[in-house]
Formats: sequence, structure tokens, C-alpha cells
Amino acid sequence: MKLKVFLVGLVLMAGYSCKKETTSSLADYQGDESYTVIIGENKVGYLKTLTAGDTINIDYDYKNNGRGPTMKETLVLNAEGYPIDWQITGNTTFGNAVDEHFTLEGTEATWTDATGSGSATVTDPQIYVNQFGSPYSTVLAARLLLQAPDNTLSVLPAGNLKLTKMEELVIPKFSGEGELALTTYALSGADLNPSYFILDGDNRFFAAISPRYIVIREGYENVEKDMRELAENYSASRYETLQEQYAHNYGKKVRIQNVHVFDAKNMTVTDPVSVVVEGEKIAAIEAADATGENEVVIEGNGGTLVPGLYEMHAHSGDNGALLNVLAGVTSFRDMGNDNEVLVDLIDKINNGVLAGPRITRLGFIEGKSKYNANNGIIVESEAEALAAVDTYDSLGYYGVKLYNSMNGDWAPAIVKKAHEKGMFVTGHVPAFSNANGMLNAGFDEMTHINQTMLGWVLEPDEDTRTLLRLTAMKRFPGLDLNSDKVQETMDLFVANKTAMDPTLAIHERLMLSRNGEVTPGALDYVDHMPPNEQRSLKVALAQIADDEEDKAYREAYDKIVETLKMMKDKGILIVAGTDLGGAFNLHRELELYNQQLGYTPAEVLKLASYDMAQYLGHESLGSIEPGKLADFFLVPGNPVEDIKAIKTIAMVSRGGTFYYPSDVYPAFGITPFTEKPKVTE
Repeated sequence: MKLKVFLVGLVLMAGYSCKKETTSSLADYQGDESYTVIIGENKVGYLKTLTAGDTINIDYDYKNNGRGPTMKETLVLNAEGYPIDWQITGNTTFGNAVDEHFTLEGTEATWTDATGSGSATVTDPQIYVNQFGSPYSTVLAARLLLQAPDNTLSVLPAGNLKLTKMEELVIPKFSGEGELALTTYALSGADLNPSYFILDGDNRFFAAISPRYIVIREGYENVEKDMRELAENYSASRYETLQEQYAHNYGKKVRIQNVHVFDAKNMTVTDPVSVVVEGEKIAAIEAADATGENEVVIEGNGGTLVPGLYEMHAHSGDNGALLNVLAGVTSFRDMGNDNEVLVDLIDKINNGVLAGPRITRLGFIEGKSKYNANNGIIVESEAEALAAVDTYDSLGYYGVKLYNSMNGDWAPAIVKKAHEKGMFVTGHVPAFSNANGMLNAGFDEMTHINQTMLGWVLEPDEDTRTLLRLTAMKRFPGLDLNSDKVQETMDLFVANKTAMDPTLAIHERLMLSRNGEVTPGALDYVDHMPPNEQRSLKVALAQIADDEEDKAYREAYDKIVETLKMMKDKGILIVAGTDLGGAFNLHRELELYNQQLGYTPAEVLKLASYDMAQYLGHESLGSIEPGKLADFFLVPGNPVEDIKAIKTIAMVSRGGTFYYPSDVYPAFGITPFTEKPKVTE
């Protein structure tokens, strides 16, 4: 269905002075409202509201990939439309129990969420930003922001919210009679990126939208794809604007003067030099004080240039593309995506419209079940799975990734066909199978260390399409890594030269995060983040019921580290990826390899740059040498002495396009980590 869209541009709505209501703020919104949750064009859940007087009851539930949130909210508003009582209970996507509440009595506000309790004296109107509530709360914020000066209000616990009007549009009413007027909005200020939603002409909630996920009013499911495309366009437009503002293509040679270079091949750091970039390639490496005519000069100040890093377990999106480049992550291996969205993203990155890493694609193949993920190609037979291999091969994909709901018995035929086509194969261990089965089938790499280890602790009939694939890790402490069953798997890895993509950082986040404490991997950057992002970094992913469970998860993480150290000692290649979006999380992944797996900082940097370029066959990447693509970043310190130095990046070159993180981070609400180098044009 085509929409009749009337674009009014990315303009701010006119401000209004606050006006007190004399009747219920919900007088015009009585009754029930129902919404459908859709991911990748598949219905996966619902949102329902019941409004009576000034009280709204909300029921929100969806399941994708065998997991998802379940929330119930009771929300009471005062006459002006501000929450005065808000109760949220349920569980998060990974099972963490939720018991969040907010109360406003007179001028005293109190709240409790997963990070703890807080209070404030409210002298001016403020909105409480919930931690775990449904997307329905955007409409409540919007009604208040529409009346606020500059459409901006301070919020509790901290920060500000700003409402931006995006477009007005009309669609046919689902009844077939007449048209429904809609307005799309962006809500920004609390997080790294805006959220997008739609109200109807009566300022009633119509949809919350993102490129892959939507909550849309029941009866209008037939326009959900069009609505998601709006969110995709808004996000792309935001990043296109950032690219125009902050990407520097100087149009002449660029000299980075007085820098050391990390030699990734030999794991050494050079004496001071200057590196000259012309176009998208490194033209020369010359003396530290060398000069040239008609050049842009970037002062290196004795810092270190490091080859661009690889995030080997990414699920690419425009929201994270620029942030990864700013973190020195100039190459992605995409492990499964909405194929249409990914093609569009790659085109925009390659054409310079968006900033982003170079993307190597793996085609996602998932089996059809009530637990399946809604990504890539979903199949119901071995024949369909083999056809999916053909499809990905015809589209130029590097390889394929098999997922949880696949029938493990199909793996040998899939691998055989993929290998005949020169394609790489990796993936999860399909439900009711084990790592040995996939290793014997010929997997080139195993994804997630827990997927391999579960084969040592699960019974044959236990279903890993559910959260069991996470909660069963509590059994790991009892593992004897010298046992025959463990060593049999290790021997298969070695004999088949199969690599391991452990995603250690996400296991740390899952198993060591606790409510109210900053997750260990974020300690070095949490204070630089915007308020709601800081808050999210103080929340456990899993439900930790008691001291016994706390101990089990901590010891299970130690067993994972012990297993990976054994793999490293046996010569099994460890591939550095996060499944957490890369950027700061990839820095943490590498830091963990250094601190816990026994890699030196130089070994880690080589692994994440030169080794991964070789692994993927990228001969023009992975090291800083004349003739190679100019993918590298500048840090003030020496990361060979301290791996933490990669967390303070002053400059990034991605193919000769230069970025200065200290200039760009404020656009995300991030406080810069270091100063911008002096640039002479």
C-alpha cells in the first residue's frame, strides 16, 4: 500500500505555554486500545491499554527468538497529564524481574527501578522516564511536550526530553471509509539516539516505529512496513546530516605527523614517523618531521596509529555504524540481518552518504518454529535450506550462519553445498543437537562459547530455542574440562581447524551484571554517557534470584574463561566479536582477552586487525603500509603497553575520510574522551 505523505520537514514544533486542565487529562481517551507488535513483518506480541478515569492499565508482551519482555503497568495521571503514580512489573527480555514504581506527592517525587531508589523535590513540571515500561508512554510524554516551551522538559531521574515533529501523513482507515490523519515525532535527549512514534489527529497513540520493530494500532497491520520505512528514513536522515557535518574529505594529501605506528604483522611499535594519505590509500610513511606541499597536517603529538579494528559478530544498523567508526572499528562481519535493510545500509556507506564500517555479510538461515528469530531466510525443510544457500551465493554473501530452530540433521548437507560454492559456514548449535554434531558437519567456526559448552551439560531433549540456552549456563561450574566429553570436542576443533567466536563480553554482561551496579565492561566509559544510557548500564540482564544463583553465574563465567584459555593453549583461533553492537563493547572484548585469556596487548591488537583481515581475505586491510587502504585510528598513548589506550581515540581515518570523535560525540550526548588533534589545512 502506498501512503499519501505530506512532508513538512525536520522542523521543531512551535512552543506553547503550559495550560492547566480543569477536567481529567484523559477525558477524551477513555476505553480500550489494542496494538500488535511486529518484528520483520512477523506478528510476535501485543500491547493493550484500558483507561478508566485518570488510570491507564497497560499489558505489553512479545516474544522473538524464544525470548522477550512481559510487562504490566498501572499509571495514574494528575489533571495536567503528569504521572503521579506508576507501577511496572514483569520481566525483561532475558528474564530479569521488574518491579519499578514512581510516586509524586505534592512536590516530592520518589522512584525505584533496577538501579535502586531515588527522590527529588519537583518545583517545575517534570516527566518521569521509566526504565522498563512499554512504548505507550511516548504518547503521554508527547502531550506534555507539545505544551512545553521549545517542546522540551527536564525529566526524572536526570536529563531533558525534546519532541521534534517529523511528518504529517494520511492513510485509509481500516474500515475502508475515510482517511486517518497521522503525525510522526522524534523523542530525544534520554538516550544515544531518538525514538520515533506516531500519533493520530486526536493525539492518540498510533505506533512506535523502528526499522525492524513496530507496535501498531490493531487493524492497521497492513501498513506496518510503510511505517517502519519511515523510521528507517528518519534514522538515515539523521546520520546523513552527521556525515555531512563531521566527515572530512580534504581533497588533497593528509599527513599525520609525529606518530608511532603499531606494526600489526610484527606486533611492534615504530619510532616516530609521519603517515601520508592520498585518496583512500596510504601513500607513504616518512620521517616524523617530513613535510610536503599542499597538504593537510594532523598533529600526532607522539601518539600511536593503530590499524582499524574488526567487529566479527555484528548485526549492522545505521544507529551503530558511526559510533563504531568513532571507536576505531572500521570493519564489520554481519552475522544476520534484515537482508533488504542491510543492502541499503551498505550502499549508503559505500557511497559516502553514511559513515560506517566495511561490511562482510553472512546469510542468516533459521528454521521455522514458534521460537524462531525473524531475520534472514526462514526455512521449513532441508530443500529450502539448500535453496537459501543458493540465494545467498547469488547475492555475493561471504558465507552463511545457521541458527537455533534449524534442524541439526540438515547441517551436513548445508555445509557441503556451501563449501562447494566456496562459502564459509558458522552458526549456533541447532536445538537438540550439540557442538560435536556441527563440528563433524564441517562448521568453519562456532558462534558463542556457551553454544559449545551447553553440549557438555544438557540432556538430549532439552530445548535451547528458549532462555534455557542462557540459564543452563548455571550448570557450568560442575564441568571437568579434562573429562573425555570436553576433550572430544576440543580435539574436533583442533583436527578440523575450526575457529571460535566466543563473544566473551556479552557473557560477562549476562553473568556478572547486577541491578544497581555498573556492568564491569562499562566502568571506563559510563560517566561519559547520557543519563538514560548510564542507567541502562546498571541493570542485570538475567534474573539473579538469590546468593546461590549469584555464585553459580559468577563461577560459570570463570569456567567460560577457563575453557577459552584451554582453547587458546590448544591453538584454536579465537575470533573477536561482541554481539553487543561493537564500539566500546569491542574495546572491552579485547581488554578481556588481555586480562583474562592471557593475550598480550600487542597480540590482541594484531588479532583484531591484521589476523582478521587475513581470515576474511582482505589483503588491502589490517596493517598500516603504503598501498593499503587508510583504515586506522590515533590514540594519545601506547596500546602495546596498556590496551586501555584504545579507549581514548583522537582521530579515525576510514578510507581517507577523517573523523574527530571529540567533535561528534556531543551529538549523541557523550562527553568526549580526549582532545581533538591540531589540524592545519
